[in-house]
Amino acid sequence: MIPATEITCRDVWKVFGRTPERVMAQISPEMTNAQILEKTGHVVAVRGVSFEVKKGETFVVMGLSGSGKSTLVRCISRLTDPTKGEIIIGGQDVLKLAEPELRAVRRHKVSMVFQNFGLFPHRRVIENVAYGLEVRGVSKAERQARAHQMIELVGLKGWDQHFPRQLSGGMQQRVGLARALAVDPEIILYDEPFSALDPLIRREMQDELLRLQATMHKTSVFITHDFAEALKLGDHIAIMRNGEIVQIGTPEELVLNPKNDYVAAFTQDAPRGKVLTARVVMQACPPNFSANGRPSVRVDTKLEDCLPLLTAQDDPVGVRDNADALVGVLDRVSVMRALTA
Repeated sequence: MIPATEITCRDVWKVFGRTPERVMAQISPEMTNAQILEKTGHVVAVRGVSFEVKKGETFVVMGLSGSGKSTLVRCISRLTDPTKGEIIIGGQDVLKLAEPELRAVRRHKVSMVFQNFGLFPHRRVIENVAYGLEVRGVSKAERQARAHQMIELVGLKGWDQHFPRQLSGGMQQRVGLARALAVDPEIILYDEPFSALDPLIRREMQDELLRLQATMHKTSVFITHDFAEALKLGDHIAIMRNGEIVQIGTPEELVLNPKNDYVAAFTQDAPRGKVLTARVVMQACPPNFSANGRPSVRVDTKLEDCLPLLTAQDDPVGVRDNADALVGVLDRVSVMRALTA
């Protein structure tokens, strides 16, 4: 069954300046952003962006500083109003919503996790986590019970009565994550939430997010400038440059088939063993091949996890789909070629 589409962006533009609508009429496809700035004094931050996000997936928007990725995610929530385009969430174009309807979407459908944590310094952890429920008018007993659940879920049990200043950066970001989850949103938007953290804490938070996603299956849009982070977290990745999307694909598709030199520059140092799966390397089963009594792997098994089986024997191993049907074989030579390509 194909998952439903949760978010659709169609031809989204954001132009900063005094008269963006008038400037939009002057922009031709061949004009660069630098030329537009020189001619009009306006900055094009997002330029004709279109994509879809399926229900339950993590869609990563990756790009260098100034690529437009953070402006794009703020357009989705309408913290920044796009100059042009459509943004459909749950069948509604959020750009056409009046302020009361938009507030309802933010309170009930969409939560956001920010880079700078965005915690209230004068409120304790439990009060920060329960804030969205407080805004909804949920009773104190109910919202505190929910907040306690989320605090424990993100690994902060026992810290509910502390203030943010008493917590490390990683712990503060866990509070931000718990606050986003407390309102049980359909969609979570992450604006570079881990970029201010130390590398070790950042990896821990990535693992925590993957653990939570495996349990809660939230639809997520995750903004990052780190390609390794994008590969680790994303079901699909959109690479942005100068306000435009250069390429969208799964981690495997980007690593195996970069669209141009710009994308290839990001993928050349990608940890292929952690990205590529048996599906893309497997070969057709030889005649009379039988997997009975042989070890086998799933089609979505990462190549680094296939290596121990392959190095322990000379024969190929079977590859099975999620219905346990034999769909191919994997041998040591093909795997090593894929890892060293």
